[in-house]
Amino acid sequence: MKSRFALALLSGHVDLPDAGPVIVFHPDGAFDFGPVDPARITAVQGFFPDHQALRARKIVTATEAPDEQAVAAVVCVSKSKAETLDLIASACAVTPKGATIIVDGPKEAGIESVLKLCRQMAEVGPAFSKAHGKVFAFPNPGQAPDGWAAAPQTVDGYSTRAGVFSADGIDPGSRALVAALPPLKGTVCDLGAGWGYLSAEVLAQCPAVISIDLVEADWTALACARENVTDARAAFHWADARDWTGRYDTVISNPPFHIGRDTVPALGQAFISQAARLIAPRGQFLMVANRHLPYETTLRTAFTEVVVLAETGGYKVISAKRPAKR
Repeated sequence: MKSRFALALLSGHVDLPDAGPVIVFHPDGAFDFGPVDPARITAVQGFFPDHQALRARKIVTATEAPDEQAVAAVVCVSKSKAETLDLIASACAVTPKGATIIVDGPKEAGIESVLKLCRQMAEVGPAFSKAHGKVFAFPNPGQAPDGWAAAPQTVDGYSTRAGVFSADGIDPGSRALVAALPPLKGTVCDLGAGWGYLSAEVLAQCPAVISIDLVEADWTALACARENVTDARAAFHWADARDWTGRYDTVISNPPFHIGRDTVPALGQAFISQAARLIAPRGQFLMVANRHLPYETTLRTAFTEVVVLAETGGYKVISAKRPAKR
């Protein structure tokens, strides 16, 4: 079945120039570009798994908007409205005034409210509705309204950006994990490091730590982490934590459990299984999770010693040791 975006183009509800480069912001790895020649496309995607999937399809990929101008741009909405508006501002910046900008997204990601805001700044054409979402287009007004381009922000002393996990402040779960941290030493891996709060606290509290690897799939979050963690013992890795390799004395994690707006416990379970492969035989895995998430079976399958260190505010902090024989 063709995608909403492809159907909108094929039906003539929206249109792109016949030639010239097109920049597509935030497409997922399986995004259907429809009739657009892949050779014309640059996909801007900072989430590592989607970035790699697009590359595997021979799509030119980038983590940030290129400097070169395009004849048109496409924005796939994010679950974060602030990030979506930032993407639209970027689309305005990389195309000339009057160029076509197409916006595509599902209702659950807030496409209706984005459509209303775009109508306040430009002549938006009729919206194409399909598959619980909409596609619409408008001519680039020259620049987006003030405030749409997301500036770096400082929250609780840390640098964050729109669209990253816990952009508005320290996640309560991460705070609970830090409060329960035992003294750590040796080598550490922060699996799904986000913008670096856990690593910053480990380095501040644990002088016996030799090194810490921050592994994070979100390019923007990792860029924030580089600003927030300046200790020379830290190394930064843009990667899928589920595929990360190495050997560590300790792995720490506040694993994700959402894909878009959907709760997906299998994502956190994959982090747990990977942590068991990463820690040394006498190492430990320290994690925090919402109490309601079904992680116990995975933990007891992957480790032979599992202890709840603390339960507070709807979160549980867990220590797991002695990985099961591989």
